[in-house]
Amino acid sequence: MVSRGIGRGHMGEPSEIAESAVWLCSDRASFVCGESLLVDGATVCR
Repeated sequence: MVSRGIGRGHMGEPSEIAESAVWLCSDRASFVCGESLLVDGATVCR
């Protein structure tokens, strides 16, 4: 099953991806500059 290979244990929902994009566009991320934000549910950590 694919979800076993994902660190969080489930496929990401569109809303989870959207929350990351909204945060990146918000004032709370105003100090973030020139970064790639990897939103993969901790797959790379496995």
